[in-house]
Amino acid sequence: MKRKALFTFIFLLLPPAMIFAQGQKASLNLSLKQAQEYAVANNKVVKSAKLDVIASRAALWETISAALPSVEGSGSFTDNLKLMTTLLPGEFFGQPGTKIPVTFGSKYNTGVSVQASMLLFNAPLYIGIETTKLANKLSEQNLERTELDIKESVSTAYFLILVSEQSLRILDENIANLNETLKSTKAMYQVGMAESTDVDQMESNVTMTENSRSSLLRNIELDYNLLRFQLGVPGNTEISLTETLESLTDQINVDAILSQNFDINNNIDYKLITGQEEISALSLMSQKASVLPTLAGFYTYGSNGMGDKVSEQRWFQNSMAGLQLSIPVFASGQRYAKIKQAQLNLSKARNNKALVADQLLMQEKQLRYDLVNANLQYLSQKDNVEVSKRVYTSMENKYKQGMASSLELTQANSQYLQAENNYITSLMNLLQTKVALDKLMNNM
Repeated sequence: MKRKALFTFIFLLLPPAMIFAQGQKASLNLSLKQAQEYAVANNKVVKSAKLDVIASRAALWETISAALPSVEGSGSFTDNLKLMTTLLPGEFFGQPGTKIPVTFGSKYNTGVSVQASMLLFNAPLYIGIETTKLANKLSEQNLERTELDIKESVSTAYFLILVSEQSLRILDENIANLNETLKSTKAMYQVGMAESTDVDQMESNVTMTENSRSSLLRNIELDYNLLRFQLGVPGNTEISLTETLESLTDQINVDAILSQNFDINNNIDYKLITGQEEISALSLMSQKASVLPTLAGFYTYGSNGMGDKVSEQRWFQNSMAGLQLSIPVFASGQRYAKIKQAQLNLSKARNNKALVADQLLMQEKQLRYDLVNANLQYLSQKDNVEVSKRVYTSMENKYKQGMASSLELTQANSQYLQAENNYITSLMNLLQTKVALDKLMNNM
């Protein structure tokens, strides 16, 4: 009972979209929203972007630490195997006119010290901290952009599968109808109401449709593999889509979407280009600040031991505090050249920002137009499918009554399949245009 309760508890902790079948083979039941969220959590490209964010945070603390106090400790021990000897005038020892050899120092010398230092003023460093903060913000925005790209890619793969499976159902229905018609044609041929060419024509129609079905099955598997790649799951994972094309299109309210205002400041591409402009401005400030002096303070405390025996050394303390000032004086025009380059880079960044703004505003207008047009095409093709289906059904009845030829029936069938294909294409276009507009407005 305990094991059963434990298994039930663990099962409840699993994501609702994931069920493990026997043999540890994973199976996913996913709505479009669940597929997007799963991809954001497991896609390898997104994981790399998340690691970039973590790395940028570490780089930020590395830059900040350069402005914080630092403390260093050091120690030394010296065994003077043979002390240095020098000659001194004999007058010092009452022996004028001679040189007396004298040995200086002690056999053992030991030293320990601690030094604390801190930058009191360094303008480029402070600007560098702000630049690193901005770089960290840009890495987070790049992660947001990567997640949006993955959501869009998952949506496209999801739509492709639904479209392909819808096409497969249409072909299966068409093959069943063609086989029934072929059966009737053979019966009519046996009683002399149809010609052999009619039988050949119907058999050719069945064969071509079955070939199209086989090709479509291979495409569906490729679409599932694409979705598995976007989700970051193994290739043998079984995936079941819980939404249909109709349920997704029913969620599209064209009027509500078109009524939304486009705030360019919420667009992720505009955020990124704005960040690049800010980095260029900070780079210019840093180059200008390089002509300012740098001031640092330090304090050192140490102790030195000396003696001819390790255990009998005499110790003496020492300490000092001070300031160190560095003033740039002359750099042969190098600083001026770097400032000029930074000014040009800032001008270029501002121009790129204006260019991206124009492109986004133009893209927004185009997508709004595309959405209206895609919706009209979808509604038109939807009606066209109903008309083509009625025409095919009528032609099929006429053919069975001997009032239409097999060629006319084939043409009606081709027109019906083409209408279905046009309808599915228009539906796919509507869904993709809606996703593109949502991504532009950062509504995904």
